[in-house]
Amino acid sequence: MTETPAFPSRLLRGYTAFRDQRLPQESARYRILAETGQRPRTMIIGCCDSRAAPETIFDAAPGELFVIRNVANLVPPYDPDGEYHGTSAAIEFGVMGLKVRYILVMGHGRCGGVQAYIASRDAGPNAPEEPSAFIGKWITLVAPAEKLVCESPEDAAGRQRALEFASIRQGIENLRTFPSIRNLEEIGEIELHGAWFDISTGELHVLDQKTGRFEVAKG
Repeated sequence: MTETPAFPSRLLRGYTAFRDQRLPQESARYRILAETGQRPRTMIIGCCDSRAAPETIFDAAPGELFVIRNVANLVPPYDPDGEYHGTSAAIEFGVMGLKVRYILVMGHGRCGGVQAYIASRDAGPNAPEEPSAFIGKWITLVAPAEKLVCESPEDAAGRQRALEFASIRQGIENLRTFPSIRNLEEIGEIELHGAWFDISTGELHVLDQKTGRFEVAKG
C-alpha cells in the first residue's frame, strides 16, 4: 500500500509567510472583498507560464485583477457551439458579470506554447504524433496570427518573438468577435490592450494600437 502523500512543504512555507507577513497588512481588504465581492477593473488574459504571473508583474493587491491564464495566452474566437470553453466562459464572466473596464492580452518572451506551434508548423506532415490530448489542437490557434507579424528578424529567437507579438494582436482581434465586447468597445465602455513581458530583463512592452508596434513601457 502506497503512503498517503503529504501536502507540499514549499506551499506550506509560502502560506505561513503569507499568513504571518502579508495577511496582517491586508486583512481589512480581504474582509471587505469577502463581504462585498470582487470588483476588478482589469481582466488579464495571460500565459500559464510560471515565470509570467500578472499579479507579480503589476504589483496587484487582492481583488484588483481578474486573471485568465492558459497555454500561450490565446484567445479563441467566439464560438457558442455547446462544447466546453473554459477561456471563453471566463471572458464572458469578466465582461458580463464583473463588468471589467479594461482587457489586457499579455504574452511573454520564450513562450513554450508558441515555440511548440513553430516546431509543429515547421515539421509539417513529418511531425511526430503528439502524445497530448489537448495541447496540439489548442496551439493551432496561433496560426491565424502569422498574417499579423510585423517584424522580420533573421534569427530564430527574433522570429519567435515576432510571432509572440502577433499572437497578442490576434488575441485582441478575437476578443472583438465576442458580440458583448464589440458592442461595449464601440460605445467606449471597455478598452482592449496588449502587452508582452520580457522574462530575461523584466521589461514590459506595450502595444501601440496606432502603429501596431510594441514599445517598452515608461511608467
